[in-house]
Amino acid sequence: MQGEQALYAQLVLRYQSYVFTLVLRFTDNREDAEEISQDIFVKAYRSLADFRGDAKFSTWLYTIVRTSCITFLRKKRLPTASLDNEKTLMQVENRESDIGANLVEQKSRHAMLNAAIGLLSPNDSQILNLFYKGEQSLEEIGRIMGLDPNTVKVKLHRARNRLREKIETHFSYAMQELS
Repeated sequence: MQGEQALYAQLVLRYQSYVFTLVLRFTDNREDAEEISQDIFVKAYRSLADFRGDAKFSTWLYTIVRTSCITFLRKKRLPTASLDNEKTLMQVENRESDIGANLVEQKSRHAMLNAAIGLLSPNDSQILNLFYKGEQSLEEIGRIMGLDPNTVKVKLHRARNRLREKIETHFSYAMQELS
């Protein structure tokens, strides 16, 4: 029993930032992300016997993250801010303005990209986050989403196109400034 707990503690250490980052992208609230992340590790510990090993552990853990976040968001119905709102745009543009120019530019691009991803449908956002931020393969994304890998490839391509359209439509001024 104590050996199992020690091994599980190692898993938590290895995956805590992965889980927290994913949850934060779903919730966009640090306090909620911390709470949900803890719940996810409790659920994972209780469900560890269900892990069959036919997928990577991170893929199995992601399904718990996804389910937990969707359940949380359904219960909470988080308000969303329109990017047409000048105050929201100012917050994105002015974030961390006192840091060096390169870091500010990098954070601006990152914030702009996250804001553009936030404008996409949940499925498009999920597939982009899984592929780029979660570093999941097409096969792993297919297992998570219950899709054929070829379907994932097509959906990923379409999501990239929609993301490019959102960036061009909503952030063309910022792209000119950052180029």
